[in-house]
Formats: sequence, structure tokens, C-alpha cells
Amino acid sequence: TQEDLANAIGVTRQTILAIEKGKYVPSLDLAFRIARRFNVPIEEVFQYDEEPRTIAID
Repeated sequence: TQEDLANAIGVTRQTILAIEKGKYVPSLDLAFRIARRFNVPIEEVFQYDEEPRTIAID
């Protein structure tokens, strides 16, 4: 459950819910803790958005 995962990695259930909904981007440390908990590479849990960002320079 979300509660079990949260307890295992040291965060709140609300943090897990926010990550699942895309409302919170976990730190690299937290992302690794989640991947380790499931015994999978981080790339199987999180994907990097490689879409370039446009920055306006005035």
C-alpha cells in the first residue's frame, strides 16, 4: 500500500500520493530509495523528461 511504501522509505503517504499524481517531483535521493524498495533500476520507476525548455531572454 501507499502507507507501507511511505513507511519503508521514510516519507508520508501524502508524499507518495503526490508523486503518483505528478504533483510532486521527488529528490534524487528519494527516487533512489523508491527504486531500491522495489529492487529495480531507477529508470524503471522514473523517466527523465528530455523535452527542452524555452527560456525567454528580454
